[in-house]
Amino acid sequence: MNQLKSWGFSAQWWKGERGEYWVIGQGLLFLGIILLPVYPLASIVTSIVNSFPGSSIDPSAPIWQYTSWGLTGLFGTIAAVFLLGGSINLGTNLTPLPHPKDESHLVTAGVYSLVRHPIYSGVIFLTLAYGCWQGSLSHLIGAFAFFLFFDMKSRKEESWLMAKFADYEVYRSQVKKLIPWIY
Repeated sequence: MNQLKSWGFSAQWWKGERGEYWVIGQGLLFLGIILLPVYPLASIVTSIVNSFPGSSIDPSAPIWQYTSWGLTGLFGTIAAVFLLGGSINLGTNLTPLPHPKDESHLVTAGVYSLVRHPIYSGVIFLTLAYGCWQGSLSHLIGAFAFFLFFDMKSRKEESWLMAKFADYEVYRSQVKKLIPWIY
């Protein structure tokens, strides 16, 4: 119970005044990604390509496995950098809630100089890595669902951050939200 209080949860959490429902939604998304069935992407792509006359792709070709491993490694590394870097850079400011802690300060250094929400980005890249590792279309769609969810959650969080920190608007204009140099 003390840990929840130190994260900023209020005694009346069910009112959702600090974004508690976003944390519940996030937990449900995590559960959903774990329970999703695997729909093999290689089989789906080869079925589509092989439906064209004169086209043929072998779903068991090593290129599929090597591509999967390469993308898994790339996305997994990006996820680790964002998740670990974001957690370390936030330090005692870390909370699962989108509402900043009362005693928090604005963090703009480290991975926060690449994206404004590196922990959210880390989770998105982690789900991409998992989808590539599984070679699963359903999990890649799940990663897109995480992207949409964290985009919405970050909008709510940023309204609170702008109200709390006078220099947040300048930071926001200089650093992308979730994907470095892109978005």
